Amino acid sequence: MPELPEVETVRRGLQPHLEGARLVRVEQRRPNLRFPLPDDFVARLTGATIQRLDRRAKYLLAPLDTGETLVAHLGMTGRFLIEDNSPARFVHEAGGDSKHTHIVLHTERGATVSFNDARRFGYMDLIPTVELERHAWFAGLGPEPLGPEFGPQVLAQGFAGRRQSVKATLLDQRVVAGLGNIYVCEALHRAGIDPERQAGDIRAAELKRLATAVTTVLEAAVEAGGSTLQDYRNAEGGLGYFQHAFRVYGREDQPCLKPRCSGVVRRLVQSGRSTFFCATCQR
Repeated sequence: MPELPEVETVRRGLQPHLEGARLVRVEQRRPNLRFPLPDDFVARLTGATIQRLDRRAKYLLAPLDTGETLVAHLGMTGRFLIEDNSPARFVHEAGGDSKHTHIVLHTERGATVSFNDARRFGYMDLIPTVELERHAWFAGLGPEPLGPEFGPQVLAQGFAGRRQSVKATLLDQRVVAGLGNIYVCEALHRAGIDPERQAGDIRAAELKRLATAVTTVLEAAVEAGGSTLQDYRNAEGGLGYFQHAFRVYGREDQPCLKPRCSGVVRRLVQSGRSTFFCATCQR
């Protein structure tokens, strides 16, 4: 499933085409995605102007001038395809069988933005903007790891007294919003922290290293366009390239890439997920 950097990459790709644009026509080609689409979905979107394009955790948010926010989650195979027929006339080809195109947004600027999802694990809803933070999808989410409020103090508060592993705690969306398996593995490696250690035992100096590593890894992944594992594509149809910079993820039995470390990357399973780490430099 796309993680935070992939969703942020999609947001940035869609932003020039949707932000400030009025939707002149909306096509709904099926009644449901993962969940049923909201009542009067087409009517509520048609004529609305998208004020901006935001992201919260792994959700895309498009606040509308109608007082509602269009919320979208990519699921496993969801992707947005862009065709821009404005005077600049450029097209982003993202592939995908047209039979899996379920929602199409047409803007007054001449752009067509389609949501294509072969497995239909993605979903959309229209939520009153003033109720967004109280909605079940967002209530209780922790701080954004790329936001100004994130830092070692956030981790210290979230880790305090936890006997759960540091890996599992970082994946808890109530502690930090949007972190996923890949980037937690990468951040723990950069910070030199054993993923099996209890979160409550992580010391202040280690928390500082870890917070820095989380931010650094996510920023590097966004810059590289995310990571392509299986079905992910960005909004411009391209592949992410951060997978070529993985230091541990997916590198079982290969040499650790940390300078002056002679260790080998190992794999273990935690809560049903693969954890990749180096037992030599992660302690």
